[in-house]
Amino acid sequence: MRIGIDFGTSYSAAAARIGGRLEHIRFGGLPQFRTAVFFPTALPDPADFRLTTALEGEVAALVRAAKVEQTRSGVIPRSDAQLHRDAVQIVRRQWLETQRQEAEDAAADLDDAVFGEDAIDRYLEEGSGHLVQSPKSMLGYDLLPRARKTITGIAAQILEHIRLTAGGQLGTEVRLATIGRPVRFRSSLGPAGGEQALDILAEAAQIAGFEAVDFLEEPAAAALHYHAGSDTRHSTLVVDVGGGTTDIAHAQVGGSQAPVIHRAWGLPNGGTDVDLALSMAHFMPLFGRGDTRVPAHHFVDAAMVQDMPRQRAFHKRDFSEVPAPYNARLRTLQHDGGTTRLYRAVESMKIRLSEHDDSRHALDYIDAALSVAASREDLRIASVDFLSRLERLLREVASELEARPDSIFLTGGMSRAPYVQAVVREAFPNVRLVFGDPSLGVVSGLADHAPGGLN
Repeated sequence: MRIGIDFGTSYSAAAARIGGRLEHIRFGGLPQFRTAVFFPTALPDPADFRLTTALEGEVAALVRAAKVEQTRSGVIPRSDAQLHRDAVQIVRRQWLETQRQEAEDAAADLDDAVFGEDAIDRYLEEGSGHLVQSPKSMLGYDLLPRARKTITGIAAQILEHIRLTAGGQLGTEVRLATIGRPVRFRSSLGPAGGEQALDILAEAAQIAGFEAVDFLEEPAAAALHYHAGSDTRHSTLVVDVGGGTTDIAHAQVGGSQAPVIHRAWGLPNGGTDVDLALSMAHFMPLFGRGDTRVPAHHFVDAAMVQDMPRQRAFHKRDFSEVPAPYNARLRTLQHDGGTTRLYRAVESMKIRLSEHDDSRHALDYIDAALSVAASREDLRIASVDFLSRLERLLREVASELEARPDSIFLTGGMSRAPYVQAVVREAFPNVRLVFGDPSLGVVSGLADHAPGGLN
């Protein structure tokens, strides 16, 4: 059995074509789930510390070194018992750090992972373990061997979750898949980053139990879905605006002939860029951005929950010298779950402001009296950079088309946003705008794809 998989930055989905029927896979009753996984790794218990023979050797070495230092410096000597006690404390701290690191390295290998919104809820409830959000956003970046192994393992966990859930719903083994891919991955390596991302996904799929997978550009998949519901032959421009990337494809769809994809364009930006801008402008000033000497990139580290290295860097920062009340707020934000709660608030505010004139969110988990407010105009301003990038891409596409398309098929999670729709309309005035399912347009086309069958 073959399924289509939309492995998204923010949300993931799967679907299968059963005869003439398209069946979407349900995850907890829903046709998609947040691309997040929680590994409830048990943290080391200090009470488990025992002096092994090897650790006793480390203690003895520290005691000898301390005695030499006492003799050299001429300080008042401490007793052997005091030196031994201090050396044991040092070895104990080193043991705890080693145990924590081993637990973190092993996180991707755990079998009791939790996925989607449940992953975030579980992480916030337990206050320990490892939460990974949007691993897709890291696939194209320069990764050290251990980091690449960890990301591959996490992607494998998510793909196996999809495969097993699909198999349970469909009542059969699922071993084949078509996985969606953006035209351009978010990457620090240029085209090589895209190749690396596909290599990681292919390896992860094999670990997850798939015997064979192929990849299809996401706007091409959306074109397949649009084609299936179009009776007459016409040209279309598929505009897929997602959480991490924006993709466009020019295609001939509809009628009895097979769809033809003429060309595709990509932008490694999407809804998460708007989230970051909104956070920087309206949330981070409450933590001292613009009013302290804390470098701007520290606030970016806190806001980017998708980037594990940035999150680790933020949690290690010492904010004790930051003036009040920002020092206490930053330290609270460093607590387990602080940045995740804040990101949820940013995302929910963005969604609300797409439909309402204003929004307010309580930050009582930081400070009982703290809250943040913003207006729809604030969201528009926060979206300016992303929208300008989208506008430039649309102008590039328009300049390279020989003729105006008959329609524009708009899909992807960010296609719900009125300000995105307005930019598309302005770039292609008087072209009929067709709205696809924002969440399921791509995965529906992936389920219909036959490898080698798309022109």
